[in-house]
Amino acid sequence: MIIIVDFGSQTTHLIARRIKEYGASVEVINPQKAIRTIMLKDPQGIILSGGPASVYEEGSPQIENEIFDLGIPIFGICYGMQLMSKIHGGRVVSGKKEYGPATLNLRSNTREIVAGKALPERFTVWMSHGDEVKKPFKGAKVLGSTDDVPYAYVGDVKNKFYGVQFHPEVEHTQHGDTMLKNFLSICGENVTHVPISVPDIVKSIRKKVGDNYVIGALSGGVDSTVASVLMAKAIGEKFIPVYVDTGLMRYDTDEHIEKIFSHLKAKPVTLKVKTEMLKRLKGLSDPEDKRKAIGKMFIDTFDAEVKKLAVGGKHITHLMQGTIYSDVIESRGTKHAVTIKSHHNVGGLPKNMNLKLVEPLRQFYKDEVIKLGKMVGLPEDFVLQQTFPGPGYGVRIRGEVTRERLHAEAKADEIVMQELKAANVMEKIFMSFPIMTGAYSTAVKGDGRHFGEVVALRIVESTDVMTATWARLPYDILQKISSRIVNEIPEVSRVVYDISTKPPATMEWE
Repeated sequence: MIIIVDFGSQTTHLIARRIKEYGASVEVINPQKAIRTIMLKDPQGIILSGGPASVYEEGSPQIENEIFDLGIPIFGICYGMQLMSKIHGGRVVSGKKEYGPATLNLRSNTREIVAGKALPERFTVWMSHGDEVKKPFKGAKVLGSTDDVPYAYVGDVKNKFYGVQFHPEVEHTQHGDTMLKNFLSICGENVTHVPISVPDIVKSIRKKVGDNYVIGALSGGVDSTVASVLMAKAIGEKFIPVYVDTGLMRYDTDEHIEKIFSHLKAKPVTLKVKTEMLKRLKGLSDPEDKRKAIGKMFIDTFDAEVKKLAVGGKHITHLMQGTIYSDVIESRGTKHAVTIKSHHNVGGLPKNMNLKLVEPLRQFYKDEVIKLGKMVGLPEDFVLQQTFPGPGYGVRIRGEVTRERLHAEAKADEIVMQELKAANVMEKIFMSFPIMTGAYSTAVKGDGRHFGEVVALRIVESTDVMTATWARLPYDILQKISSRIVNEIPEVSRVVYDISTKPPATMEWE
């Protein structure tokens, strides 16, 4: 068993996922009761997670120095490594902030850890930190450095204490899986592969909802589609999928929704609320306010539909959502985490709801959801489509959502998708979309001055949404997209390309 002490990292759950995938049992605990829990559980290894705090700031999560006296291997990641250094003879300072890719150079005599697999001399790692270790914990020697971080990877091989300033658990860190597996080997754990179980998920759903009816939020995206199939498998006709047409969804959603209803063999229930949605968004420019307004609109719509269905004798107790773990963690999913944004289906929901939530995918990441979709027999065009946010265009229009800006966003999005499909590059792209930025610039159209809105284009590559990098597309594709948007949408003056990685940027702009 491996214990993970959670200091609030966005990727603590991802560390746990990796460890479970490698065949070891794992438990995530809070630092306040860490030593007591560790002594009670007697784990083979301890992982100290990252976190958003500084080890020296007041109220930051801490852990007792006694952790080094337990004779258990320890692996500190980012904040975890900094805390190891602070409490065990090292020193941490507010250093150069670093987010995104860096190149790790390993010392030639430390390329292979005890009982582990050899690592290459140089590889890319993913950074996300503000503090810096100036002196590592007692007994630690440098195992690897980057150009900016001399103590990027350190270890006390004798006592089996290791620390890294980067995040080996994220997909964009090359050989991160090898580093975690090496640590498990050091702990004496056998590394195997544990598959996802559809029967277990179905059994869990049945246990939660009993003999009651469930109404489901079907948006047409991968998450809600896979969740709907799992619900249908679990409770059959007692699952009622509903599509709420807010007017904020992608231009081809209606057609796609019909295909999903057909696959589910369910009677289509579509509720059109575009006019009411625009009324509720009127005057709102803050992203959090918009997300919460959209979340409340969904709940109010479902509550009204439940009352109608109740007249027909259907006792509906639960609302199904396609919430996945990246939604949860960005909406402050753990005690020491910070809120990145309130997802409309998590932090954006009203506190008092008449329906209980059932979220079959809440503990899964995007790549796992896609895998589940294939396992339950969904067609490829259902599970390999681009991810699309539940609030839709509402969070891709910076500032107030008006009918005119909504039309411009939808048209720009249609152009982006058409050109990417024509260029045969969709397979390498995880997500692509334009953003109405709310910034304005001067343009020349038809020999006349035009002062129009700037559209930003974001196209990224990712697997699990926890990290992402921008797509290196050929310039002629970007030029075609830009020319069409500016020419075909009168309100737009120019197009810019977003080349930010995650972190520090999020997938969406809002």
